[in-house]
Amino acid sequence: MDFTSLVGLVMFIGAIVFGVIGYEGDGRPGDFVTYEGLSIVVAGTFSAVILRSTAAEFFNMFPTIMKIFRHKIDKPVDLIDQMVELATIARKDGMIALEGQEISNRMLAKGVRALVDGNDAFFIRSTLQRDTVITAQRHESAKAVLQSLGDTAPAMGMIGTLIGLVKLLKDLETNPGGIGQAMSIALLTTFYGAVMANGIFLPMAQKLENHSKKEELNNEMIIEGVIFIQKGGNPRLLDDLLSSFLSPKVNRKRAAAQGA
Repeated sequence: MDFTSLVGLVMFIGAIVFGVIGYEGDGRPGDFVTYEGLSIVVAGTFSAVILRSTAAEFFNMFPTIMKIFRHKIDKPVDLIDQMVELATIARKDGMIALEGQEISNRMLAKGVRALVDGNDAFFIRSTLQRDTVITAQRHESAKAVLQSLGDTAPAMGMIGTLIGLVKLLKDLETNPGGIGQAMSIALLTTFYGAVMANGIFLPMAQKLENHSKKEELNNEMIIEGVIFIQKGGNPRLLDDLLSSFLSPKVNRKRAAAQGA
């Protein structure tokens, strides 16, 4: 599980709750709840996004964004160490010796299976690259839906506010004492839209984009590593080749650890 996402969500909810209750603890959370406003913002936001998306795009978003919380990106350093170890085994005992090796990364496991089956470099590269592209497209589709939700929620909040203001002005002469309550209800829909957009949908879209970029970089590194193993290269050279995917800071730490 990616605990940074969970911590960020909890901190955001805590900040909102603290703001509602107040420093003195005398706030009333019920004052910030209006079911009419919630129905306009929540139902309106989702219905508008469903209208502009296909059913597959919308519903496939949910399992994809769950990766934000459930799936942790493998560290590139760990993948390099594992591929160097696999290259050592393959060079010493042959590709068949890779069968049965415990590999948690899905892409690397797929590449190793292709090596064990005796496929050539072109087939392996094209297969893994196609997998990478399809995964990136799925992530991009989910990100687009989340971005749409984030863009639509504030607009629906403003629509709810306008509806509330129209009702307020209509009842101004008959019920002047209810102006304050009516105004607070009208403004709450804007509040709901801003919270949903900036606290949920847009951060999740950005998180998914970051996740996708890191996973894509790992996949590119795995493809190069698997092709190198297929060609029977020296494991030491593989380590040097894949270190280019790491930041200078990480490379310095690895060099210091290896020299110790």
